[in-house]
This record gives sequence, C-alpha cells and structure tokens, in this order.
Amino acid sequence: MKIGMQTWGSHGDIRPLLALAEGLQAAGNEVHLVITCVDSAVYEEFVSVHGVRVSVLASPVLLPVQQERIAEFAYGIRNPFTQMASILGLCFAPVEDIMFAAAQRLVAESDVLIGHFFMHPLQIAAERAGKPYVSVVLSHSTIPSAFKHPAGLPFLGKTGHRLLWELTRLLLNRALGHYPNRLRRQLGMPPAKDIMTGVWLSESLTLLGVSPQLCQAQPDWQASVRVCGFLDMPNLDIEGVIPAALRAFLDAGEAPVYMSFGSWMPRDPGGQARALRLLTEAAHRAGCRAIIQSHSAQDCGFVSDQQILYIPTAPHHLIFPHCRAVVHHGGAGTTQSATLAGKPSIVVAHIGEQEHWGGELRRLGIGAKPARRRSVTAAALARRIADVLASPSMAAKAGAMAAAMKNEDGVAEAVRLVMERFGPAGSSQAA
Repeated sequence: MKIGMQTWGSHGDIRPLLALAEGLQAAGNEVHLVITCVDSAVYEEFVSVHGVRVSVLASPVLLPVQQERIAEFAYGIRNPFTQMASILGLCFAPVEDIMFAAAQRLVAESDVLIGHFFMHPLQIAAERAGKPYVSVVLSHSTIPSAFKHPAGLPFLGKTGHRLLWELTRLLLNRALGHYPNRLRRQLGMPPAKDIMTGVWLSESLTLLGVSPQLCQAQPDWQASVRVCGFLDMPNLDIEGVIPAALRAFLDAGEAPVYMSFGSWMPRDPGGQARALRLLTEAAHRAGCRAIIQSHSAQDCGFVSDQQILYIPTAPHHLIFPHCRAVVHHGGAGTTQSATLAGKPSIVVAHIGEQEHWGGELRRLGIGAKPARRRSVTAAALARRIADVLASPSMAAKAGAMAAAMKNEDGVAEAVRLVMERFGPAGSSQAA
C-alpha cells in the first residue's frame, strides 16, 4: 500500500510515528511521513533505515525565545481546556494552513492515511476524499469511559463518570472545535460533532501507542480503539550516543538520578537558570548524584562536579538503565522510556496530560506523587526523590514492569493491525 503519515509536536510526538513508519515500510509498504516539529529542525538530518520518504515542513514552528514565553505562559494556566487551547493557538495555528495543504497532497497520493491524533488537517482531508484514516493516540487520558474518571481520580460510579465526561466533552468542543470546523468549512463539510470521538479517534482504526502494562482497554471504548503498545525504536543517529564525559561520570560513583524537563526545559538564560536551580538544589537536598539535562547550563553559571553532571542531551533509552530514578516532565515517550528501563519516576508536570501520566505512575506504584511545575519547590521535589530512592518495593515493581514490557513489540502489533484492516486480505474481506 501507499501510506501517507503526518505528525506535529515535539520529539515525543514525532518519534512514535517515525517508529511506525519504519515498521510499515519494512513490511513492504511505500510510506511517506510529513513532520512538523515545534521546537527543532533536527529532523532535516534524519535518514530512514528502511527507506521511508520523510518530508519536514515548517520546522521549527517556534524560535527559542518564543518557546520559553509560551512554555512559561502555558504551565501557569490552571484550567486544562484553556491551557490546551492556548498551546494550539500559539504552536499549531501558525502552521495549520501549511499542514492542511500538505495533508491534501498526501491524501491524493496515498491509499491509507495515518496521523497523530492532534492532526485534524489530515483527518479532514482523508474524510473529504473518502480514504481510510488511522489515528495514533499517545495517551489514554482522552478516551471517554464510564469506568474511568476523566481526571484520573478514584472511581465515582459509572453514572458520575458519564456526566463528567459529558461536561469534559462540552468544554473541550467549546475550546477547540473551531480549529477543525474552520478547515471543514473550506471544503464544504459539515462541522465535527465531537473533538474526542469524531476527530481524535478514528472509526476505522485508532492505535493507542501505550504499553498494556500501563493501560488496560475499557469495556465501553469504541471497537476501533486498539492498544498496540509503546511505539519504540532503536537509537536514532540524531539522538546521539552516550558521550565520554557521561560514561566517566557513571563509572565514578553510585548510580545517579536523571533529571530532564524534555522539550519543556526553557532555552532562554533566565528561565533555564531558574529550572536548573530547582533541579540542582533538589539533588543536593536529596543527597543523590544527578545528571541534569540542559541546553546550556554552563552559560547559566552551572558547572559540573563529582555530584552533578550537566549535559545538553542524551538518548534516554541508553542512559536510563544506568540510573536509579528519573525526574521528568511526564511526557508520554519519556514516561514509557523510564518504565521500560525499569526505573521509578518523579514527575514534575507542566500541563494536564503530564499530570495524567504522573498519576498513572503513582497508581501503579512506580512513581512519586506528581508535582506541578508552577508550584513545586526544591524542598518538595527533594522529598519526593528521597522517598523514591528509599523504596525497595517501588524499584522492584518498576523492574517487574520493565521485564513485562520487554516482551512487547508495539510497532509489530500496530503494523499487524494496519495490515489486517487495510491490507489486501482486510480490503477483500471489507468488500
């Protein structure tokens, strides 16, 4: 098949789609992946192992100074719907028309379309052309169920949950519905009835790229939603390797705690210095060695020593296995990478979805009580780190979960589901 794919976001939104594209290409398909990266132009250098055609579009969306202003603005907003609308307005809307034009070209050349669940331009173009569309969802927090509270709180009863999801649906459509509906009007299409079930999920096939160790399918999910597992892949050349200084630091003492806010780490000197002070003081208070990921710590006045090493970047799946625990922002990719490495997490959430992941890790017994970036102090973060490091049971649970995840192959399962549904056998059965 000719398969067109499109994604938008940071590294955590792009890597899973790259992994799936490689798997589909290796299975004999002709894959074209269009990438729009919010904060980097690094994918211009990407070379596919299996020959995937990769096009990079309007990347980076934001300059470093814009990234910092938006990040600080976003994690200061308490209302999750306002927060999500603000992020889309600042990071998605400026390139929406460019991505929509690319989506229509992609649809014209493809048999099947696969998109990141935020990629309503591709979903609309595929629907207009009458071509099958697959949504890739990276978190189960947005899939309605009477068996689950929308905010991940304790069970309140199915009736209560239905009412809360209806309220969530109403507020979400009010905050975000104008985005897909503006493009639908351009093509003479009726407005979308619901963002969650009509745009983010596909009635044909929705791939939930989350390990079944972290997420169980709910009885009332629509039949098209399939938990395929973590969409992981081997180390990419653009991600680099473990540098000599990092290897020497690991060999020089006890295993450290890795600390990273990922794409949410500020790039401007002032914001970066504040984040570095928070993480550095927390590490000192917790009495642990630490690796702190920062774009330019030395320019902010922070110098590595025997207790703390500051690095600009490191491939997570290579470094996490050498650490005792991971302090991170709670992105879907980082969460699953830390869990796959068998390490407990301390989540410092910047936005609502990250709070969801922090809550899930705590529920599973492999994470501390999540903190919020807008209010966390070094003392509070240090207490969470110390509690995690002093818990053999948490380390054991994380190790057991990692062992189970290593038996999974999310990409292979996702490829199987796509081929089963849309490949020659699936197409003939549908006909």
